[in-house]
Amino acid sequence: MITPVRPKRKKKPPLSFVATCGAGLEQLVAGEIEAQGGRNSAVNPGAVSWEGNLESGYRMCLWSRFASRVLLQITGFDAPDADTLYRQAGKIDWDEHLTCDTPFAVFSTVTDSPISHSKYAALRIKDAIADQFRSRSGRRPSVDTSRPGMRISLHLQGSRATLAVDLSGDSLHRRGYRRAAVEAPLKETLAAAIVYLSGLRRSFPPDRVVLDPMCGGGTLLIEAAMILGDSAPGLQRKSFGFLFWNRHDERLWEKLVNEAVRREEDGHRQPWPRIIGYDADPHAVTAARENIAAAGLDDKITVGQRQLAALERPADEGLLVVNPPYGERLADREEIKYLYRFLDRQLGRELAGWRIGFFSSNPDLAGGFSLNWSDSYKLFNGPIRCRLHCGTIARTTEHAPGLPSLHEPETGGEGADFAARLQANCRRLFPWAEREDISCFRLYGSDLPGYDLALDLYERWILATGHAAAAGGDPRAADHRFNVALRAVREILAIPPGRIFLRKAGGGKKKGKAGPKPSRTKIFEVDEQRCRFLVNLTDDRGTGLPLARRSLRLLIGRSAEGRTFLNLNGGTGTATVHALVNGALATTTVDPAAGQLHLARSNFFLNGFGGPQHRTIQEDSLKWLAGCRSRFGLILVNAPCCPDGRDSAAPSRFRLEHEQLLRAAMKVLTREGLLLLAVDDPCFTPAPSLAADFILEDISSRLTAPDFAGQPNRSPCFAFRHRPLEPEG
Repeated sequence: MITPVRPKRKKKPPLSFVATCGAGLEQLVAGEIEAQGGRNSAVNPGAVSWEGNLESGYRMCLWSRFASRVLLQITGFDAPDADTLYRQAGKIDWDEHLTCDTPFAVFSTVTDSPISHSKYAALRIKDAIADQFRSRSGRRPSVDTSRPGMRISLHLQGSRATLAVDLSGDSLHRRGYRRAAVEAPLKETLAAAIVYLSGLRRSFPPDRVVLDPMCGGGTLLIEAAMILGDSAPGLQRKSFGFLFWNRHDERLWEKLVNEAVRREEDGHRQPWPRIIGYDADPHAVTAARENIAAAGLDDKITVGQRQLAALERPADEGLLVVNPPYGERLADREEIKYLYRFLDRQLGRELAGWRIGFFSSNPDLAGGFSLNWSDSYKLFNGPIRCRLHCGTIARTTEHAPGLPSLHEPETGGEGADFAARLQANCRRLFPWAEREDISCFRLYGSDLPGYDLALDLYERWILATGHAAAAGGDPRAADHRFNVALRAVREILAIPPGRIFLRKAGGGKKKGKAGPKPSRTKIFEVDEQRCRFLVNLTDDRGTGLPLARRSLRLLIGRSAEGRTFLNLNGGTGTATVHALVNGALATTTVDPAAGQLHLARSNFFLNGFGGPQHRTIQEDSLKWLAGCRSRFGLILVNAPCCPDGRDSAAPSRFRLEHEQLLRAAMKVLTREGLLLLAVDDPCFTPAPSLAADFILEDISSRLTAPDFAGQPNRSPCFAFRHRPLEPEG
């Protein structure tokens, strides 16, 4: 008996797929395709094609962390015109892919094609599909471009058309856990790429920490947790495009889902590292917690509200991933660069030895870091060109600025009396400054007749302010003595001319050989106790850090803990920074000048503070108080000092309006609160009616610091409190 020979089964040709992705993620997607069983992958900008069976396409839909869409190619053909496009699409048996009851939509991309209008090309494909169904059944399927069941993809490259079924449906970055949105959120696919390229793998040791100190809605943390837990990104999705596809293999899909569930359960039983996130914005923290709970990871991720200033080392080793604000507007970018500077310093202090993934759209800001990046990746956040910088944080040693060394002046000769006085002042003040952790103070303030000038030390720089000659005096003689004094400064303190800045009191520019030209703005950073400030030593209108107000700033710092602080006519926000550093719960800084508030926000960022609980408001203080409904435990009222130089009548107008302003401010002061009034007018006296209604105290003498002792008090200060309530009965 002859056994019949069975005909060999024809081997099914492999299916052709394309995975689309964000620019810069192509190689990551190619690696995923290989891991999920794909073959012969080819990388193109924004897309990776491969061959494989249906399982490889399903696995990419379920497991891809980096791809946006998975397309199954149906056919390709030449389409030199729209009519040919319609005819060729009509030759496809669309019953293989969808039913007349399946809402569908066609989406197209066009590159260098004779059919230049993408929407028209999509319309011709839609007509071909609908007409085919109508000719067969007398019914047309419905079209739904907002939420289609089946997405048909058309790609026109030149005259070559490719049609595909979109197996993913909605973009794969929609994992299903984002319930609450924040401003400028990262796409989940991009967030996954950031943590992966930063070095996070399933093998990440459980004794380390993953930390995001500016976590926003928590996307980086969630994607990190999904990698650590071996969670399939598509497991929580409610729908995929292939569920509406006529050739969908339900048994295969169920098998893959069950496998993913088992892997996730196994992953969650393994020891985990701690995953921690912070944000200064309480609304972002609330959103992050909601998203984390929706992802089923609230037992794995901890988030809380915390300022960047509180960044500390939670473990010996770990990975920091951070996506700081970009600052798309020029003004915002100028402010945010100081946040980057703070972050650079804080990382070196607190997280030396940690790995870091730093994602930024501004190469100049990231390039200013002291870190040596080991890797850098070009990525896109939507249309924004970004870079991910990766490396290991090195310890930075911050040296205290130190005080200038003193040198013996030449004995005798012109200016010997001034040199002796300057040296005596330095010997008296330097020990005090070191003891108080102060590096900016007055060295000389018109102590001697004939030398009518002020010398202020700002760490490594000297600001020399020359006063106008007295009535009837010789201006040339005054200028000569000014230059004699500068020579003594260079001699005693060994300050090179490039670090001496000259200014004439009351505006105008002082001419002299020493120092750079005042017309060129130079901003420096200086310390004052635990605070850091920007100072402008080339602006005749002020440095931004008035030394005569230092004692008042320190008083505010001592009084701020646990209180809300209001700074009216707050200028560059230096008093607010002292309140922030010393534990103020929330702050509001009001000033009519936009430029002053720009510097205030820069000072906040320089010290690691921001977020909606630390507001800056451009408004007239009295007008703002009229609509204020908040209460403050600590208030500073600064008399306007016209920083823009335009309103010379501001001091006299304040004398007339101060009672109205102070009464309005006292209305928003808590019963146990403290209001401080600072005035740059030695002749100012509060209206007598204020002393009758409030507890008022002149505290000017208590705020006189050693560097201003013996000088006329040009900045009086008063404290206001509410009188105790009368007991009832």
